[in-house]
Amino acid sequence: MSATADHAEERTNPAARLGFQPGQVVQEIGYDDDVDQELRESIEEITGQELVDEDYGDVADAVVLWFRDEDGDLTDALVDATTMIDEGAPVWLLTPKTGRTGYVEPSEIGEASQTAGLSQTKSFNAAKDWTGSRLVTPKGAPNKR
Repeated sequence: MSATADHAEERTNPAARLGFQPGQVVQEIGYDDDVDQELRESIEEITGQELVDEDYGDVADAVVLWFRDEDGDLTDALVDATTMIDEGAPVWLLTPKTGRTGYVEPSEIGEASQTAGLSQTKSFNAAKDWTGSRLVTPKGAPNKR
């Protein structure tokens, strides 16, 4: 595939922008009726497999965490999300955009991420109603398993 084709795919496939790769196992947490189906389908298209749920019993390559303000404690959700991934693996935190039901303040995301031992590497427009934050466990961090 050419560099031009790669850039075209990044524009048309939301998951391509996020760096998902063929063969990756992606665990999805917080699924509900309000999630963005196009983003979910594009992740499955790139990885070549269905997203696995919270009950997946093995190590995942990445986590997609859909989180709304009413879902409870964000720090706890982030800690739980990191229990089944390797150090350095991303947690893609997806929260409703400003003004949408369930909106989470950026300061809360920053504080919860830090408390959970994660570093925020970028924020992005994930979908029509969702914003995203890429969070990773620092390499060399103690594993919480």
